[in-house]
Amino acid sequence: MGKLIAFWKKYSFFVLFALIIAGLFDMRIALAAVICMAGPVIVSLWKGRYWCGNLCPRGSLYDSLVSKISMKRKIPGFFKSIYLRIFMVAFIMTMFGYGVYKNWGNLYGIGMVLYRIIAITTIVGVFLGMNFNQRTWCSFCPMGTIASFISKKRKSSRVFNVSASCVSCGLCQKSCPLDLAAYKYKGELLSHPDCIQCGKCAISCPKKAIG
Repeated sequence: MGKLIAFWKKYSFFVLFALIIAGLFDMRIALAAVICMAGPVIVSLWKGRYWCGNLCPRGSLYDSLVSKISMKRKIPGFFKSIYLRIFMVAFIMTMFGYGVYKNWGNLYGIGMVLYRIIAITTIVGVFLGMNFNQRTWCSFCPMGTIASFISKKRKSSRVFNVSASCVSCGLCQKSCPLDLAAYKYKGELLSHPDCIQCGKCAISCPKKAIG
């Protein structure tokens, strides 16, 4: 299972590309994007933002391709602010809800609503990823924000643990795509609700204190 997830994590951006291209011929294909809207929320009920770091095709795009051309600059605080995150959840959900209501019974119309959301947010995400950290979009992604809120309430135990051998060197924070400081959880579970469990902090740790 681990090898399968690793393969999906690296190459699932092809699924995103396929959906965007196929959607140009039949907008109803974009209805499949509902999976990526519901997935992060459902998975967060028992495993935090695991979907975002391991199963999200757009996350795969950021890590596998955008990271190669990213300036890798620190994510501006504005993009992580609760105000922007709440606004984005309200805005995207309103646009989606209104679009579904307006096109109720018309799968092609609903597909077009989803297609536009996917296309526009992907373009924005790639642009931000190129100019800042590759996962800047993930800092205020509406579904990621909802998953983060659920994670905070449920306090999942299926996350990384930071052992007492941690020397607080800070390399984990530098490698984290969301700029989280794992070393601050020394001797505890890395329980930050925005941890996408991508494993980059564990890989960068010279003491192998994260796992």
